[in-house]
Amino acid sequence: MKELFLWGGAVAAHQLEGAWNQDGKGVSVCDVLTAGSHSKAREITSTIQEDIYYPNHSGINHYYQYKEDIALFAELGFKTFRMSIAWSRIFPNGDEKEPNEKGLAYYDNLFDELLKHNIQPVVTLSHFEMPYHLVTAYGGFKNRKLIDLFVRYAKTVINRYHKKVNYWLTFNEINNQMNTDSFLFPYTNSGLLFGPEDNRQEMMYQALHHELVASAKIKRFVKEKYPLLQVGCMIAWNPIYPYSCRPEDQLAATQAMHSRTICGDVSVRGHYPNYALKEWEANGIQVKMTDEDLIDLKEGTVDFIGISYYVSHAVDSTKKEDKTGAGFIGSTPNPNLKVTDWEWPIDPVGLRYTLNTLYERYERPIFIVENGFGAVDDESKVVIQDNDRIEYLAAHIREMKKAIELDGVDVIGYTIWGCIDVVSFTTGEMKKRYGLIYVDKDDEGRGTLERRKKKSFTWYQRVIASNGTELDNW
Repeated sequence: MKELFLWGGAVAAHQLEGAWNQDGKGVSVCDVLTAGSHSKAREITSTIQEDIYYPNHSGINHYYQYKEDIALFAELGFKTFRMSIAWSRIFPNGDEKEPNEKGLAYYDNLFDELLKHNIQPVVTLSHFEMPYHLVTAYGGFKNRKLIDLFVRYAKTVINRYHKKVNYWLTFNEINNQMNTDSFLFPYTNSGLLFGPEDNRQEMMYQALHHELVASAKIKRFVKEKYPLLQVGCMIAWNPIYPYSCRPEDQLAATQAMHSRTICGDVSVRGHYPNYALKEWEANGIQVKMTDEDLIDLKEGTVDFIGISYYVSHAVDSTKKEDKTGAGFIGSTPNPNLKVTDWEWPIDPVGLRYTLNTLYERYERPIFIVENGFGAVDDESKVVIQDNDRIEYLAAHIREMKKAIELDGVDVIGYTIWGCIDVVSFTTGEMKKRYGLIYVDKDDEGRGTLERRKKKSFTWYQRVIASNGTELDNW
């Protein structure tokens, strides 16, 4: 492992900060998401309703307890902390001419606290936190005006924090919105709300194009003004295996993987791949773009690739339905893998496969900015014995090390998702816990917010101190 390998943890502002309407912050897309569960989807309300519980409003109170949390991260030995800036703290409605100084000052203080502990921030500019006003007034990223609004916001924070933040990610899991059967990701990624007459695919691709252009514009800006900074894209990478050795299954897997590869192909290669152009042609999809857009994409390619990795999937070409909710036809359970309580397949080897696939395709450094295990913890123990989480993380780190040491993949760092318990994005629950640090809060928002170290805390502390050599000491 590299001596300067970036071990750490990852979170998103909307899941932990709380203080949703404090110090001038505006309403974000996640502030109107209700609580849900494994069996009940979260809902979007058009306004904030007093009789509904919105778990993101309070998060885990990190806005006021960040010094306590950062002290715990320092005790863990974090080299880096992947976080996000809440866009609606900086531009509350998203279209103001001037930023909110109280929001800017908050992140100044947070970055200073991290740097005091020698923890390097890695910042995502848009992690499902776009101002809700941009949805209601503009229709989200389907509107070309949002390119300029995002660029204004991004330039504002990069100009402000360029001496404190070296690594920047533009849009979190930008490709997740490819699943237009899901209401959640097109909405949180791009502010899209579909009507019955809308061409969902066309609307999604138009929004995606605007985001890719906005991302490229920011990379061009950084390259010109702050050439030592690093700008990356961020992709949700869940490999799709052929269910059998039938050639048709292999072809189906290749085609289904286009939803993973398209954003990387554009962000790294600087142009749309032929398979996307052919898909648009076959389905009558019209994506409006300018000659200037194409120049931006070509000139604004990223320095590194950030990925989230949680699961893998399988595809059976003989099936004509999506049996697992993975977002593609033929999706079917993989009988070779165990699953979590939330039915997420557990596939550590898939991480090594992913790293090899990405590095061979793009020849760019890779940053694993999300990998984690969501589970219900036994809270009755003085020290929570989360052995299943340790086993999951150790297995994935072991495969990452093989990719680096045996396969020659250039990996910058590894940050555990939800290093401290946060509100689950997909369900809005607290009981689906990812953290190495327990937070006393339940699904109804009750609790003391006390922080407690889990068994995995001490384990990961040893992993970092040993630079990844002590994985089995737990």
